[in-house]
Amino acid sequence: MNVAVIGGGYAGMAAAVTLAERRVPVTVFEAARTLGGRARRVEHRDLALDNGLHILIGAYAETLRLMRLVGADPDRLLLRMPLKWRIHERFSLEAAGLPAPLHLLAGLATASGVSLAERLAAALFVVRMRRQGYTLDPDTTVASLLQQYAQGERMTRLLWRPLCVSALNTPVETASAQAFLNVLRDSLDARRAASDLLLPRADLSRLFPEPAAEYVRARGGEVLPGQRVTGIDEARGAFAVRSGDGERAFSHVVCALPPYHAGAFLIGISALAEIAETVEKLAYQPIYSVYLGYPQHVRLPEAMLGFESELLQWAFDRGALAGQQGVIGAVISAEGRHQDLAQEALGRLVHQELQQQLGRLPEPLWCRVIAEKRATIACVPRLRRPETRTPLRNFFLAGDYVASDHPATIESAVRSGINAAKMIL
Repeated sequence: MNVAVIGGGYAGMAAAVTLAERRVPVTVFEAARTLGGRARRVEHRDLALDNGLHILIGAYAETLRLMRLVGADPDRLLLRMPLKWRIHERFSLEAAGLPAPLHLLAGLATASGVSLAERLAAALFVVRMRRQGYTLDPDTTVASLLQQYAQGERMTRLLWRPLCVSALNTPVETASAQAFLNVLRDSLDARRAASDLLLPRADLSRLFPEPAAEYVRARGGEVLPGQRVTGIDEARGAFAVRSGDGERAFSHVVCALPPYHAGAFLIGISALAEIAETVEKLAYQPIYSVYLGYPQHVRLPEAMLGFESELLQWAFDRGALAGQQGVIGAVISAEGRHQDLAQEALGRLVHQELQQQLGRLPEPLWCRVIAEKRATIACVPRLRRPETRTPLRNFFLAGDYVASDHPATIESAVRSGINAAKMIL
């Protein structure tokens, strides 16, 4: 057995670690110089930024388990905070110190910024969803679900809409209600710690992919950054993988590329033509990360702060999290008018909205906008996603887009990699 993993993001490295743990020979090919895929480090002005501002939650059990396995201590690399949902000067909800889901229901009862009637309607919605096992038949959009259960405009605007966009990276008008309920079930109605917010203190490559590479190498595997795979040929149950270093033979392949790159390999193999067609039909949603470098004394009231504004959704104080004093990171998830703006104009608008929300700020010394235009698949109702196991023997898919109950997240990517490796084992 000799496994090729194509792609060194979270899915690929999760597969490689799971195989290396069992001493299976594994080689990871990654086209970029930096591991992590769509959740990786980007260097700017001697600062380690990320190509997407992501947070983790306590429900990411497999990600946290693998971090510990490879020596990336979550207690050191992540700031853990009990669920606190704060929209600046508009809304505040803090989970109570009670078992789930009572911690959320008590938090809703004492939330500020909305009326008692709105809070009771939200709590009743959660109770009703729990009674029906967080399942819908048929699936619908999140907007339709919220309307059906009398979630008012203000509660939708301040809680449900930003929660949906944060979790599914898809607007409520088109997002899958079933996927949204799966998120509520596993984060807010599991053990209490599952709803904790985990804010990265280190860049996303250091968080897992790079320690994972060290783990794989220490167990005889190879991790090859800067090695783009140019072709995969199958013959008599084996695979010839071509890259800049030539051609190598493998017994198994885990294709852990993003779907828009994976399709190029799938379409060239006749047994995978149907899967290639499924992948080709996937739609995508963007994530824009805007970093503003202010004088070092500038900081946010909290490490993570939400906003109700035309553009801003969430902002992170990089000084409080990663020691990057004066650096504010703002994330804009899902589609919107910001996609039509030049990066300089977008950075200027984010600065202006921060000023409107927080008061007078000095002019930023620099700005860096990172646009992941196909950051995730669009998580829409009745979405058809390919399976991990393919019709081609010993060829597997891994990535946040493969079939799952969950939207495209870091945890989904990690679980898909683990599943692919377990099928090989």
